[in-house]
Amino acid sequence: MAYAHPNFKTKKALKEAVKNGDHVTVTANGLETIPQDGEVSIEGPHYPQPHVWYATGKMENGKLVSVR
Repeated sequence: MAYAHPNFKTKKALKEAVKNGDHVTVTANGLETIPQDGEVSIEGPHYPQPHVWYATGKMENGKLVSVR
């Protein structure tokens, strides 16, 4: 699992930011690495808050381009 930055409180907010072309970065938590191209699993909000949403994102050239 990974975290999106900024720290989105809802999956809807993350999806809107990506759709609007806002700068969203994804970082690994733990031993995982983030692929430059491919799928990434994202959870939020960040620890220590309880995770209340989970999403699958698509990375292209190191950029998050879509979320489902």
